[in-house]
Amino acid sequence: MAKQVSGDRYARALFELATEKGTVDEWLVQLELVVQVLNDDEFRALLNHAEVSLLRKREAVEAVMTDVDPMVQNLISLLVARGSVGIVGDVYDNYTRLVDILRGRQRVELTSAVELDSAQIDKIKTFVQDLVKKEVVINTNVDESILGGVVIQIGDQLLDGSTKTQLEELRKQVRSEVVVS
Repeated sequence: MAKQVSGDRYARALFELATEKGTVDEWLVQLELVVQVLNDDEFRALLNHAEVSLLRKREAVEAVMTDVDPMVQNLISLLVARGSVGIVGDVYDNYTRLVDILRGRQRVELTSAVELDSAQIDKIKTFVQDLVKKEVVINTNVDESILGGVVIQIGDQLLDGSTKTQLEELRKQVRSEVVVS
C-alpha cells in the first residue's frame, strides 16, 4: 500500500522559507494560483502520466508557472518527482492556516438556508470577532436543508442556530415527554 503523504510538512518548510525571505503573503497568492493551475484535468493528467519523463514534467511546470517564485516552483517539481502532486491543495490549506496564525486571523464557515446580504454577513462577522478576539475571514455557503437560521463553524467549534436543529430538538423533547407520561 502506498504511503499517504501530508501537505503539512511541505507547507511548514515553505512557510519557514517565506518567513526568512519576507514573502509570506506573496507565496500564499502564488500557491493559490498553483492550485488553480493543477485543478486543470489535462495538466494534472500530464504530470501524473507514467510515460512522460520527469524532465518534461518539470519543463511543463516551469512553462505554465512563469510568474511563480522559483522556490514555489521547486516545491511543485519536488512533488511531481515524488508522485505527490495531488497534495498541493493540502499544502495550500496548511500554508494558509500558518499565515492565518501569523496574522492573527480566524477562518469561519457560515452556512445559511438562503444567500445572505453583506449587511447580514458583516453583523455575523462582528459577532464572531467579538467572540474570538481575532480578525475574521468568513466563507459563506448556502444549504437549503437547514431550513432557516445559520450554522457557524469556528475551527472545531460549531454554533448551530439552524431551524432544522431546533425542530429536531423540539421533536426529541416532545417524544421524551410522551414516553414519560
